[in-house]
Formats: sequence, C-alpha cells, structure tokens
Amino acid sequence: MSDRVTVVQGDITVQDVDAVVNAANRGMRGGGGVDGAIHRAGGPAVLEDCVRRFPSGLATGDAGWTTAGDLPAKWVIHVVGPNHRAGETDRGLLVSCYARALAVADELGARTVAFPLVSAGVYGWPLDDAIAAAVDTLRDTASDVTEARIVAFDEPTHDLVAGRISG
Repeated sequence: MSDRVTVVQGDITVQDVDAVVNAANRGMRGGGGVDGAIHRAGGPAVLEDCVRRFPSGLATGDAGWTTAGDLPAKWVIHVVGPNHRAGETDRGLLVSCYARALAVADELGARTVAFPLVSAGVYGWPLDDAIAAAVDTLRDTASDVTEARIVAFDEPTHDLVAGRISG
C-alpha cells in the first residue's frame, strides 16, 4: 500500500500514534539515540517491561513490544537493527526490522506506527540505503497498518525520505 508511508520531521517520542518503534540494542536495557530518548520519555515502565518480557534481549532483526509508559503511544515496538560499524552488513537483517515491526503492530492491532530510520545513527548504516530499506519495506509488506510514519530528526533527512516516498 504505497500511500501508507509518510514522513515527518521531529521527535519520535511525541508522535500521536498507536505505537512507536524503538531502535534498540540486543540487551534491550536502554541506550543512546532513539533508544535513550524513548526510555527517558516513556519512564521506568518501559525498562521494567523490557526486563520482564525480554530477560535475554532480542536477536538482531527481530522485534517485540512493551508498554509505552508515559509516551503518547500505547506501545513501543522494539527492533534490533544491524550494527554496520561492527561488521553486521546483512541488509536482510535491516529489512527484517521493519517487516517484523509491522507484524508485531498487526498482532497488537496498532494501525498507526512511527518509525525511526533503524541503524542509520550510531550503527552507521549508509543513509541512502537505510532510507530505501525503510520506505520499500514499509510500502511493500502486507500489513493492516494504515500509516507507517517515518520520523526524521532533521530537515535534510526528511527531504531525502520524502524524495524516496514520492519517487
């Protein structure tokens, strides 16, 4: 469904959606970037649910959900993207993050989901390919999600995502 993928510039933690996607690390205990922001804004309930539901964390490419705590969303869907800088260059793992997040959203009944660009920050995935993987997977994967909103942190990234969506 080509019209379900949208882009906004802003802060993923304030998006008024059913679920936000967190670019987590394997341990699922918080971290930097999007992960740290979601844990800070969501409060301790997010970490407590991560510890309870995922005592051993998650594998790269997988997804799981927790409460969203104090976030406007109902749920956080945590995905573990590949760390390109550490040699994890299998694009299939990055694509899997988006496909698995949509599957989890469907299980939850979430219809509006906000996504970061998984692995494009500290994990060093090349930005153009991170955008292509996100837009193409969100566009082409069967799902009941009606809006897959990519949240770009800055204007240049927003413009690149918008170009990919319209192109």
